[in-house]
Amino acid sequence: MKITGVDCHVLLAPNFDKSLTSSAQDSFIVALYTDEGITGFGESDVNPWIAKACIEAPGTHTMSLSLRDILIGSDPCEIDELWQRMYVGTCMHGRRGAVIHAMGAIEMALWDIKGKAENRPVYELLGGAHQNSVIPYASLQPSGRSFVEYRESLCAWAQRAKELGFRAVKAEVTMAGPYAHSGLNESFDRHTEVVAAVRKTLGPEIALMVDVQYMWADASTAYQTVGQWKEFDLFFLETPIWVDNLDEYARLHDMAPMKIASGEWLATHWEFEDLITRGKIDVAQPDIGRVGGFREAQKVCRLALTHGRIIVPHCWKTGLSVTATAHLAFNTPHCAFIEYLPPHLCVETLRRELVQEGFDFKNGRIQPPQRPGLGIQINEEVLRRFKVA
Repeated sequence: MKITGVDCHVLLAPNFDKSLTSSAQDSFIVALYTDEGITGFGESDVNPWIAKACIEAPGTHTMSLSLRDILIGSDPCEIDELWQRMYVGTCMHGRRGAVIHAMGAIEMALWDIKGKAENRPVYELLGGAHQNSVIPYASLQPSGRSFVEYRESLCAWAQRAKELGFRAVKAEVTMAGPYAHSGLNESFDRHTEVVAAVRKTLGPEIALMVDVQYMWADASTAYQTVGQWKEFDLFFLETPIWVDNLDEYARLHDMAPMKIASGEWLATHWEFEDLITRGKIDVAQPDIGRVGGFREAQKVCRLALTHGRIIVPHCWKTGLSVTATAHLAFNTPHCAFIEYLPPHLCVETLRRELVQEGFDFKNGRIQPPQRPGLGIQINEEVLRRFKVA
C-alpha cells in the first residue's frame, strides 16, 4: 500500500471571535489517501495555515525536505520509519514547534490507515488496552463579560456536566493574566471565590481540576493564592506559571497543596523530559497532535511512569482528537483522565458539527472504541463548508 495524496484542510468557524483565546474555533485536518482506497484522518491544535505550509512547502535540500514529498509514494503502515524520515528530513526548519505539530496530525492519520487496513482499533495496534474504561473530565470554559456572569456561567456548566454523569470536571478560572477571559482583570481573591462556587456546585464526590492558564509570574506569587485552595480538594492545578519557567514550576511543586499539571504546548518527548525532571510537574499533559503523534505521546507516558508521574492528556479540538486521545488512554494504565468536551457541553461550531466520536460515553466513562482505525466519522459536508484554505 502506498500514499497517493495529501489534503490539508484549514477550517474556520464563520462565527469565530478573534478576542477569544479558544483554539476550538478553527482546526487543521489532514487527509491521507492510498492506492487501496483507504483514507486516514488526523488533526492538530496548531494555527492551521501554518500547519498547511509546513506540509506543502517545497524542500530545498536534504535537511529541509517537503513533508508532502516524503509522504507521497511511502508505505503508510511503516509509521515509525516514516516519522523518523520526516523528523530528520525537516530538521533544519523543524525539530519542534509547528512542524512537529503538523507531523502529529500526519502520524495520527497513518495510524487511522493502518487500523483500517488491519481491521483493528488503534489502541490495539499501540499495544492493547490496559484499562477497561476511561474516565473523561468535562473541560469547561465559561462565558460572560463580568465577574458575576463568569462565575454563574461556570457553575451552570458544572451543574450540566454533573447531570450528564461526568465524574470529573476541569474549570477554567482565568480572569487575569495572558489568557484573561473577555478582557476581565479580577483580583486573585475573586479567583478563589469562583473555585469555591464550582466546588459547591459539584459537591465533594466529583473530581475537580482548575486551569489558570499561565496566570502567575512565579511560584511565590502563585502560592499566595493556591496555598489557600487545599480545602477545595483539587486533583490538579493546570499551567499556573509560564511553561518555559521550569525552575519556578519546581518551586511550586514543592509548595503547593495539590498536584501541578502542564505540557499542553510541548513538542516531542525531549521537551517533556525537561518538564518532568527539572520542572518536577506531577501530571504530564501531552497533546497527541502537538507532541508529534501517538509514538511521541507513548514516550511521554513511559517517561512519566519512570518518574512516578500521572498522565492526563490535553485535548481542545474536535471529536477526532478526542477519540485519538481515548485510544492513547486505553493503552496507558497511569492515565487518570482525558479531556473531553462533548457537543452538548460546548458552544464551538466545529466541535458540535464536524466529527462523530469513535466511542460510547456511558455512566461517566468512555467505553473502548470498537471500529477499525480511530473509528471516527467525518461530516464531509461540514469539512467542505468550513474549509477556507
